[in-house]
Amino acid sequence: MAAMRNRPIPGSSGRVRAMSLLGDPVLHGACEPVTDFGPSLAQLVEDMYATMYAANGVGLAANQVGVALRVFVYDCPDDEDVRHLGHLVNPTLVEADGVTVRGPEGCLSLPGIEAGTPRFDHAVVEGVTVGGEPVRVGGTGFFARCLQHECDHLDGAVYTDRLTGLRRARALRAARRAPWGRPG
Repeated sequence: MAAMRNRPIPGSSGRVRAMSLLGDPVLHGACEPVTDFGPSLAQLVEDMYATMYAANGVGLAANQVGVALRVFVYDCPDDEDVRHLGHLVNPTLVEADGVTVRGPEGCLSLPGIEAGTPRFDHAVVEGVTVGGEPVRVGGTGFFARCLQHECDHLDGAVYTDRLTGLRRARALRAARRAPWGRPG
């Protein structure tokens, strides 16, 4: 336990950044791979944690704070309430399989709007840390949903892109009516 106390809390040295909202072009284009693993990347990750925690989120992609780089952070439970905390740089979704589950999904870039969104109940993502160390993260249930959601962001998609029919129409109508709403 003492070792845990000596580690800095993710986001504690970060600043809360403005959130990109649905309709912002940075959310709708594929993000670029990270090539500079210097101090600015470490600060971006810290800022992303601070922003995610301030917004009460469980995951956040860099383009959600206006930076079109392939980076995301997460602090998300799985269906057994096991906490998963970390970040991925240049992530690739290498497995998404199992049962397709339609569950409520929201997004910090569409505050206050949720819709039943289909996702696989198992996902594995590979990437590297801010220090360039390889990492492989797998999850099930809600955490698998989070991993798939954040990878979608980095590919220029938001969860409403996975919706069809009435669910999609309702979510986009709600977004247009929201105080922050923009055409999507």
